[in-house]
Amino acid sequence: MKISILGTRGIPAKHGGFETFAERLALHLVGQGWDVTVHCPAVGATEVRESEWCGIRLLHLPVHRDDAVGSILFDWKSTLVATGEGGSVLNLGYGTAIFGLLYRLRGIYNVINMDGIEWRRKKWSFPARAWLYFNERAACLLANHLVADHPEIKSHLATRVDAGKITMIPYGADPVVDPDPELLKPFSLTANGYAIVIARPDPDNSILEIVRAFSARKRGVKLVILGNYNESVPYQKQVLAAASSEVVFAGGIYDKQVVEALRFYARLYVHGHKVGGTNPSLVEALAAGSPVLAHGNHFNREVAGPGAQFFDDEQHLAEELNSLLGDGRDLEGMRQSSRQRHSEAYTWEMVLSAYEGLLAQWQSGLVQDRHDAKITAPATPTQGRVGFDPAMVAAESPQPLRALPLS
Repeated sequence: MKISILGTRGIPAKHGGFETFAERLALHLVGQGWDVTVHCPAVGATEVRESEWCGIRLLHLPVHRDDAVGSILFDWKSTLVATGEGGSVLNLGYGTAIFGLLYRLRGIYNVINMDGIEWRRKKWSFPARAWLYFNERAACLLANHLVADHPEIKSHLATRVDAGKITMIPYGADPVVDPDPELLKPFSLTANGYAIVIARPDPDNSILEIVRAFSARKRGVKLVILGNYNESVPYQKQVLAAASSEVVFAGGIYDKQVVEALRFYARLYVHGHKVGGTNPSLVEALAAGSPVLAHGNHFNREVAGPGAQFFDDEQHLAEELNSLLGDGRDLEGMRQSSRQRHSEAYTWEMVLSAYEGLLAQWQSGLVQDRHDAKITAPATPTQGRVGFDPAMVAAESPQPLRALPLS
């Protein structure tokens, strides 16, 4: 069985959630006997190059710009190559879904992971948001099947296309157990002596509100913020200016072991994302057993579960910080809740098995009427939390595969 994975910055993963997912899925599929190709941008290269990593074929396509235009051009080249090579295609993200018209014309089956509702993000300019909105619609029209990583994303997409064309499969993470505490020393940190934020420095992620609320009083603990901040960027300059002496800007850290240790030993993980689906950083915090304080939107509440704490605005956030960083009576219970929530719904075994089941049906010439990952309602306030069952992806009786209409 042959598949190409498109839409990432390549593997081995060095960037974000999509890259980590592409790496894990490719390794899993190769282990099951699949022929897997991952397309990787090669900035500054002049010709296409192939390599192999852990049995995965890496196709390095030349890109002359490392920006949004360069990403679009890379996706176009990837589409042309994948169309010519056959097999199935898994696109991670819908930013250039209009290119899927080529797959339709050539009979290439195209599954798109729809990520979040990107066109709602404030960080994008109006033209960029219009482009993303157009491509979300194009994805619903042109793709053979859509994957939503969150029930609310599935519900949103179901207003554009029949729900039977959508599968809900979330993001995964490995449990973090007993990382080396020596990894904290370069940052002058001690276990349980800091809160942490891991997010891009965008307004949608509430970074400014978090820094202001934390800096409103002396805490006796530090706030560690991962990510690159530059005073030449207006929003980032505001964040830097609002920070007290207890805020530590640790920069961009891409060493997995270091990031895992920082999460594991944190007193509190603060998650300010306001839009999106199942955010990888939040799932990874659950896997590390981090006590979670998150923005109280429906996306975060679904992922973190009832064992987390939530805030609605900057004042509410300050009150929650006062309580959780003060006596910290609830933190151990929150840690256990995070681990339980992860084991229920967000292990890689669950996620990768669900993807393989879905993709295998396309490869074998079969498709289901519906591909719902099972959602179970809470039985009690502390048991039966919302989760999904990957077996449900392949549980229903399949029907003969047919070319889906363009509407």
